[in-house]
Amino acid sequence: MAPIPLYDDLSQDYDRFVNWGNRLAYELPFIERQLAAVGAKRVLDAACGTGQHALALAQRGYDVTGADLSEGMIAQARQNAARLGVPARFAVAGFGELATQLGGGFDAVLCLGNSLPHLLTPEDLALALADFAAVLRPGGLLLVQNRNFTPVVARRERWMGPEPHREGDHEWLFIRFYDWEPDGRVAFNVMTLRRQGDGPWRQSVSATRLWPQLDADLLPALAEAGLGDAACWGDMQGSPYVAESSGNLIITAHRS
Repeated sequence: MAPIPLYDDLSQDYDRFVNWGNRLAYELPFIERQLAAVGAKRVLDAACGTGQHALALAQRGYDVTGADLSEGMIAQARQNAARLGVPARFAVAGFGELATQLGGGFDAVLCLGNSLPHLLTPEDLALALADFAAVLRPGGLLLVQNRNFTPVVARRERWMGPEPHREGDHEWLFIRFYDWEPDGRVAFNVMTLRRQGDGPWRQSVSATRLWPQLDADLLPALAEAGLGDAACWGDMQGSPYVAESSGNLIITAHRS
């Protein structure tokens, strides 16, 4: 998988874009329930970004490795680990190369934050899922968090809510939107606005392409990769999955 410049561009601001205190408090109880169900201790956070999930789990006693295709994101993750004094490991590695670079025997693989839709073809998805299976021990857990694209596709939705952030007199505003393409893929755009005090706003825009994957795309591909016993939820609280209305498509599966 080729590097995605959007995430190197965003790496310095990503921890401003996400309210990690709120997000981790909301998501970690569900994640830890899934890890406990398979007795997981050794965890791989694939597409880990700036490493916040990996670091939170490491602080809770898990043996965690984070991997991401973006060198900028991994550099930020290592800085975050050093600042917190947390012994998590981080590697620059994308989907399809995890087993080669990191080996196997993981009890669980996490793929959070709508990362799988960066794979644009069924062939790329199959390669990534086979890679997940290769790094997992038999019976190991895969936990995927995607946006539920069923209503998004049905309504051709473009806009997501803006995300503001302030530090002293410095202010940021992050705006995300889709441009729909003829082949059913989308251009995912992130506009970052910055200013200091009452000064002028400065802006930058980065973009990448996504495949709005549906449950009908993912579930057969998981089974084909040897990741069975799949279950779906509608959010990271474990609410029932309703294709027409759930905000997320959360999937757990296990290596056969």
